Amino acid sequence: MTTESLAGRSTHGRLIVIGSGIAGLYSALLAAEAGAEVVLLTKGALADSNTYYAQGGISAVLEEPAPGDTVAAHIADTLRAGAGHCNEEAVRVLCTEARRDIAGLGRFGVRFDLDDDGGPALGLEAAHSAPRILHAGGDATGAGVASALIRTVLDFQAQGRIQVIGHAQVTDLIHHAGKVVGANFLHGGRGRSLRGHSVLLATGGAGQLFAQTTNPQVATADGLALAWRAGAAVADLEFFQFHPTCMVPGGAAREAEGDTHPLLISEAVRGEGAILFDANGHRFMPGYHPDAELAPRDVVSRSIALHLATLGDPNGHVFLDATVIEESRGAGFLEKRFPTLSHHTRQAGLDWTRDLVPVAPAAHYWMGGVVTDLHGRTSVPGLLAAGEVACTGVQGANRLASNSLLEGLVFGRRAVEAFLGTSGASPDGVPLRANSAAGVLAFTHAAGTPPAGQSVPVARTALSGTLELPEDPAPAAGFSRGALRRLMTAKAGVLRNGVLLAEAEAALEAWAEEAQPLDAAESLDVREHEDANLLLAAQLLVRAARERRESLGAHYRSDSAGQAAAVDDFDKRYTLSRKVSLVHD
Repeated sequence: MTTESLAGRSTHGRLIVIGSGIAGLYSALLAAEAGAEVVLLTKGALADSNTYYAQGGISAVLEEPAPGDTVAAHIADTLRAGAGHCNEEAVRVLCTEARRDIAGLGRFGVRFDLDDDGGPALGLEAAHSAPRILHAGGDATGAGVASALIRTVLDFQAQGRIQVIGHAQVTDLIHHAGKVVGANFLHGGRGRSLRGHSVLLATGGAGQLFAQTTNPQVATADGLALAWRAGAAVADLEFFQFHPTCMVPGGAAREAEGDTHPLLISEAVRGEGAILFDANGHRFMPGYHPDAELAPRDVVSRSIALHLATLGDPNGHVFLDATVIEESRGAGFLEKRFPTLSHHTRQAGLDWTRDLVPVAPAAHYWMGGVVTDLHGRTSVPGLLAAGEVACTGVQGANRLASNSLLEGLVFGRRAVEAFLGTSGASPDGVPLRANSAAGVLAFTHAAGTPPAGQSVPVARTALSGTLELPEDPAPAAGFSRGALRRLMTAKAGVLRNGVLLAEAEAALEAWAEEAQPLDAAESLDVREHEDANLLLAAQLLVRAARERRESLGAHYRSDSAGQAAAVDDFDKRYTLSRKVSLVHD
């Protein structure tokens, strides 16, 4: 499909969607369905996203919920997991509107697993008070959802309703008269430009910041870096969730430079009854939390890290015992409920119906991101964000299991509604032009900006200026992605303290003097752009972690005065924003 084929067909202007996870795919489909012109940019193939690897499912209280479950209970569970740091209005929106977007997925071909009575098969996961987790293909929910949405996107593309540009690395956002009006990107070894009326960031997370991650190679903080360089506010970057149970084949540490990542052992496995043991055969979780293996995931990750440190093996692993599930539920249950995990454990030489699985925490999900309001609007006019790259406040200090895919749906739809509802004549009277291999098109609308008199809420507490560094810090070795990942894991990972974070900041600052991550790279090498984005994201994360001196949720400091902040400080948000010039035409 050429760009020209879309000309003149839209009554809502052009929406540029960057990213092809659940937020990007769903938003693109909704916008196109409403008659907008949609261009979807993805840096790899459409299936290259965190969504595709998601196993556990999507949480939602449906019209016919599990016995005793309510929307109010879902709200309460989310707030509890978020450690008091959630935006309560965002949580209310998420949980109340969930059923609407589950139905929306059905329109686009997504089918969830059914129980023996033909109703939705609802699973239970850690920190949920009732079964409310929808899954597809057992433990292949992300792949099932993404595949269905991708098929529909390709159908829309064939009909001329969506333009998809794959293998497009966005390098910077284009700005005109105070608004984001497009994006520059690399495609086919060349630099290209695309103009529109709003840009929706749906680029996912940044697991590649750490030595071990459940995220695919594409998770390199691209959207966060784009937004920061454009002057957008970001917040809650100290809260990075580590999934506690990721298989470490053979118990060997993963090479930080490598492209492989641990196999995530879904939280649903512990929900079905799997338990954790150390190398001495001791079930240790009851000693750390009354909910044991079903405690919130940050508690489980931290407990594993603390326990390994106590045993004198901080880089080691523990064992997940799923054999108890097979014993209690009957032979063949694991294969039926978790076919993908069964396949991958066999590939690793394990039969988890009989063998213990070696596991360790790995970087999984970033609660922080680009600050948005409840309609996906950032602090920069024309720039929207949804999904993991955004920070609505719904996840708080620790995301509740299976709320991430739901957030991408609910707030992706709301961002599209904001785009559709604010389209109109361009206030500056300057036509927007879209340059592509297919030609040049003129536009006369602008959309996606906050209504007059409204602004995106920003934090009450701004992050302070330059933070103190330790005297005469050891010089950092030359920058490489592997060195960055090892540094972040050792000094800003599951366990942190002020000394480690100061050391990390000093090393990052030394690297930044050479790499200049604050500015978009001129290179045509995609990896150079990714490295710059990761380095910038690491600096922002470490600064936020240094500023929050108390432990809260997924942010744990061993030098904290207490195990948690005072209640009055729970909602204190450390927000950063950069006031810089954008790319002007």
